Amino acid sequence: MSLKVGEQAPDFKLFSSDKKEVNLSDYRGKNVVVLFFPLAFTGVCTAELCQMRDDIASYSKLNSDILGISVDSLFTLDKFKKEQNLPFPLLSDFNKEVSQSYGAFYDSFVFGMHGVSKRSAFVIDKDGVIQYAEVLESAGDLPNFEAVKTTLEAL
Repeated sequence: MSLKVGEQAPDFKLFSSDKKEVNLSDYRGKNVVVLFFPLAFTGVCTAELCQMRDDIASYSKLNSDILGISVDSLFTLDKFKKEQNLPFPLLSDFNKEVSQSYGAFYDSFVFGMHGVSKRSAFVIDKDGVIQYAEVLESAGDLPNFEAVKTTLEAL
């Protein structure tokens, strides 16, 4: 079950890599790009988040914040964030509840792993409404960042 454009984004409360509690509702009044990614330190995930890092000015100009979410522990995410110099919060969905509520969840992944976030991009507007939703079946694919920016430009 994936979420659709026009639906209210499910609120969530997760811990960030710097051990702070982050609620989606804290971002009311701002546009948010929520990126679910399978696993820290993997090639495609690193490329995706570094692309966002390198283009952070574009997202700032579009009055949007970025949140990255994976099922990795907050300790793993802290090391990943520091190594890649990522300027946005990485949130640990270790209990897998948020990934499931967004329909961004692999029951079965590679190497016999179960319960990993699907690579996904959601744009959530100032009122908490989903304006863009892309859940990818293949972990090797990247979200359509141009479509994400186009959506933000229209808000």
